[in-house]
Amino acid sequence: MRVPARSTVAEIATSKKRGLIGRIGTLLLLVATFAILVSLGTWQMQRLHWKESLLSAMAERRSAPPATLAEIEKILADGGDIDYRTVSVTGGFDHTKERHFFATFNGRTGYYVFTPLRLDDDRFLFVNRGFVPFEQKDASTRLAGELPAFVGVHGLARPKLDGKPSSLVPDNDLAKNIFYWKDLDTMASSVGLPADKVVPLFVDADATPNPGGLPIGGVTQFDLPNNHLQYALTWYGLAAALVLVSGIYAMRRGR
Repeated sequence: MRVPARSTVAEIATSKKRGLIGRIGTLLLLVATFAILVSLGTWQMQRLHWKESLLSAMAERRSAPPATLAEIEKILADGGDIDYRTVSVTGGFDHTKERHFFATFNGRTGYYVFTPLRLDDDRFLFVNRGFVPFEQKDASTRLAGELPAFVGVHGLARPKLDGKPSSLVPDNDLAKNIFYWKDLDTMASSVGLPADKVVPLFVDADATPNPGGLPIGGVTQFDLPNNHLQYALTWYGLAAALVLVSGIYAMRRGR
């Protein structure tokens, strides 16, 4: 009987050891990948519950009786969420200080008209009065839409943004009076309004018709994407596929 050389025995032992290490490494990689896929699916389910709660809160706020501006400011001061809360305010518009936010509405390109409303306490509240077409950006082309000195405005409270939403958003063009993001401080300073005289929020006017038809109110967007269930099922499906493929491969190797 031929006895294997010591070097051959050592090589076989080393090969088996490497194979075992490789299998353990592969197993750990599969477990880690499975855990990541499941965690991503679970995160999307958490996002789904959050989005559904947000949509429910939005619907409840939009259907609530209008609050006064003082009530909205108190909620804001207490750290509450004022977004989409119905509000009713009175004052006089200063149409000479319009600011224009680039927007599309019903497939048309144009602007949302943000006009400061002078309140009884001599502060100013910027109101998104609605949409005007691109060719009617200049207020002189829609003089019929300039409301009288004292009006009531009903709409939705919108919070002041802390900064530019994304680096992909263009910088505001003050020279042309075109805003690509709602920078309240710059809107105010660009028309000479001191910061301490400006209410730190916006109001989107409702769809009450304006004289002459412009601006077109009621432009607030409510279509928040809610695809989190689809994403969760995708991640969970990939995790299940990983288990299935790994099981089939293991069975074939075992044979």
